[in-house]
Amino acid sequence: MSPGEGRPIRVLIVDDQRIVRDGLEMLVGLIDGLEVVGVASDGRVAVERALVEHPDVVLMDLRMPNLDGIQATAMLGVELPDARVVILTTYADDASIIPALKAGARGYLTKDAGAEEIERAIRNVHAGATHLDADVQRQMLAALPSPATAATGPVDDFGLTARELEVLGLIANGYSNVEIAERLVVSMATVKTHVNRVFAKAGVRDRAQAVVFAHRNGLDAPVD
Repeated sequence: MSPGEGRPIRVLIVDDQRIVRDGLEMLVGLIDGLEVVGVASDGRVAVERALVEHPDVVLMDLRMPNLDGIQATAMLGVELPDARVVILTTYADDASIIPALKAGARGYLTKDAGAEEIERAIRNVHAGATHLDADVQRQMLAALPSPATAATGPVDDFGLTARELEVLGLIANGYSNVEIAERLVVSMATVKTHVNRVFAKAGVRDRAQAVVFAHRNGLDAPVD
């Protein structure tokens, strides 16, 4: 765990609805290895609290008074770049998703996400990965041009092995590293090696870009 091997992941919760803040504070506080270091009711307060508390991960609502989640995420990227933002919102339309990711969010969940999904997103972004739930990935794909009209190239040009293509297809269909390991019956270390090689060969830096790459090149066929 970094920074500070072995210490809890410090989480700041941001939402303009008190009942949601209270519920998330209770949920996150019950998870081993996570610590709630503060709550905020809007984006401006969130930035102020973050500069004091230095959270590792910020659970950020989108539509709030004074300063919305996208603006707050962009400000945190400048003021506190080590803080990883996970958007947790009701909205999963491309007009919300794309600006949030461009602002620097590393994760995006809708509010019907369960406790396990929220925990996984926090841990994934803290570890340096991107975490998008399946609905968000599908929305991103729907907003992209079809493979037939996008710039494409032969698969061989990318130098991906058969196993790497399989891993890329699973990523494009919303599988986490843990789920890929279970499906392929391999270790997490092996999955991470495959994922890193896919990213390097595809010229992408995270899972969101890998999803786009797979779609544009027709490598996102549904898995059985």
